[in-house]
Amino acid sequence: MRGRVEKYLNDAVDRYGTIHLSLIDPQNIKPDAAGVLARNLSEIGSSAIMIGGSTVVSQLDLDEVVKEIKRNTDIPAILFPNGIAGISKHADAIFFSTLMNSSNPYFITGVQALGAPLVKRYGLEALPMGYIVVGSSPGTVGFVGQASPIPPDKPELAAMYALAAEYLGMRFIYLEAGSGSERPASLDMIRYVRDTVGARLIVGGGIRTPEQASEIAKAGADAIVTGNIIEESSIENAGRLIAGLRRRHD
Repeated sequence: MRGRVEKYLNDAVDRYGTIHLSLIDPQNIKPDAAGVLARNLSEIGSSAIMIGGSTVVSQLDLDEVVKEIKRNTDIPAILFPNGIAGISKHADAIFFSTLMNSSNPYFITGVQALGAPLVKRYGLEALPMGYIVVGSSPGTVGFVGQASPIPPDKPELAAMYALAAEYLGMRFIYLEAGSGSERPASLDMIRYVRDTVGARLIVGGGIRTPEQASEIAKAGADAIVTGNIIEESSIENAGRLIAGLRRRHD
């Protein structure tokens, strides 16, 4: 069943063509700073705040970060967990994802089974996602999740995994080049996946400039995720990236 947050995201994509999602890693920021950052990101046009990272964070720290984000913004706070410790009852929704190209069943169905009762108990809206690691090196998420990244010159493999995810009922596909990656998913891969599936296509990792974001949007992404651009650069740079997406649609 599609809930309020999923409807909001779909409406935003229909309105803007390609939306921006901000990723905040609760391990790298204090709660009060997260609240201020989330407010600023909302004001410059980010459509939602994703909260998560590839390494473990304490439940208490996560809860405080999510609460501050909720106090400071009206846009959805969506969990993007690395495991059980990444689930907070204070969020609006959770990207309930399976790491499609992991070699370890724990990251495909194991941790999902462990986390599902918490998601239900907390009343979190579950957004089913097929998570696919791509690129020339595994990065943190590939290393932790024991995933072999799909090479940039093999877009048909990414499309196979994306189609499998869609057939399994997942309504979001995430092509992840990895936090801090030198380059995002290839445009050929994005186009190939876009032509193969009807699910919402999210692209993240290695996106640092408005020009990169615009090209990825043209290739077919419904949503673009940035995290490092916020942590390492400035809110102004994120603002230029978002403004570029909006101008493209206008």
